[in-house]
Amino acid sequence: MFPEADLLPISALQHLSFCPRQCALIHLEGQWEDNRLTAEGKRLHERADQPEVENRPGVRIVRALRLRSLRVGLSGQADVVEFHDLEADSPGGVALPGEPGFWMPFPVEYKRGRPKRGDCDEVQLCAQALCLEEMLGVEIPGGALFYGQPRRRTPVAFDNRLRAETEALAARLHQLVASGETPPPVYEKKCESCSLIEVCQPNAPAKGRAGRYLDALLGEAGEEAAP
Repeated sequence: MFPEADLLPISALQHLSFCPRQCALIHLEGQWEDNRLTAEGKRLHERADQPEVENRPGVRIVRALRLRSLRVGLSGQADVVEFHDLEADSPGGVALPGEPGFWMPFPVEYKRGRPKRGDCDEVQLCAQALCLEEMLGVEIPGGALFYGQPRRRTPVAFDNRLRAETEALAARLHQLVASGETPPPVYEKKCESCSLIEVCQPNAPAKGRAGRYLDALLGEAGEEAAP
């Protein structure tokens, strides 16, 4: 179990899955730059980030729900958690104040653009489910990702493989933060879409990135040692 003070952001899992250096720049060094893609993502989240409860037939919709898991050491906020009314003979579910029967949580995460290669978005959604399961004492079978294009949901099953990957990535995140070290840059095609490309400079020669810093550091040390 992790203490409250050591909980890390759920969103950092996506950063780590995309690029460990990007994750360290954001969560260790406090670096951030917006570009068109990040601005579009913020606009897509505007409504989901406003705390709100909405009731529809057979479903209660909760927006901006705070989440945490002391077991995997994560905290954050769900865009949307839907609570679906279960049939009387359906197993599982949780009781909701003022509502009869039992309800199954169903997390929904909003994303700009189209579904990505890899499963970094699925991992982030699964981490939300792990938090909800710990908070509510229920096993959640699935959720959904809503992409700005083509504006429809992609269902996500929280199977054993995805759960194991999510927990392993959470452990890696804690190791990265504990190390306090930012990994060196490695250029890949995906770097061109990263808002931190100018901060990271993955195409810069090694001498340009770190060599000048080391030269200056050694030069200062030499000046201090000179009589």
